[in-house]
Amino acid sequence: MAFDPLYAFVFAGLFSPGPNVILLTSSGARFGFWRTLPHVLGVALGVAITSGITALGLGALLLSLPGLKLGLQLVAAGWILWMAWKLLHAAGNQVLADTDRPFTLIEAVLFQWVNPKVWAIAVAASAGFHGGLSPLGEAARMATAFSSINLLVCLFWSFAGFLLTYLLTTPRAWTLFNGAMAAALALSAVMVFL
Repeated sequence: MAFDPLYAFVFAGLFSPGPNVILLTSSGARFGFWRTLPHVLGVALGVAITSGITALGLGALLLSLPGLKLGLQLVAAGWILWMAWKLLHAAGNQVLADTDRPFTLIEAVLFQWVNPKVWAIAVAASAGFHGGLSPLGEAARMATAFSSINLLVCLFWSFAGFLLTYLLTTPRAWTLFNGAMAAALALSAVMVFL
């Protein structure tokens, strides 16, 4: 059985920093690995849905309707900037407020619908790595590739964030970490329009 190059493409696209990587690393640091697992599972499920429906033709529809694409871009940039603002003002894991909590599974699934990086990778994968299957077969192939690889990627970044807590031992360290994560997240909002 030959190696499907789709998997290498999806891994390279999803492992590199983007909104999910930034949010999961931050969540792992702030809330711990175990409390971040619903977020991890939501991302894996959300990218499966997004990539599957992209393979069924939604990606092509978005590209053919500039108004719809712009609307999605504006919603995505707004949501990402709002999350960056919240992260910039977040406390470290030692001083969490009662209202601080990680993403729920549903919130993480829904975020994938406006995550520009996931859409870009899904559209590129659908266009460049067609497996010659039926439309439903392609959707299942894409969903499986995206969800299985992204589950491992998300587990890695969440655990890496958790390990960072050993370095984040002062309020200043937390402020710098949250500021860096917020800046990276805000930068990804700009990337929505590129």
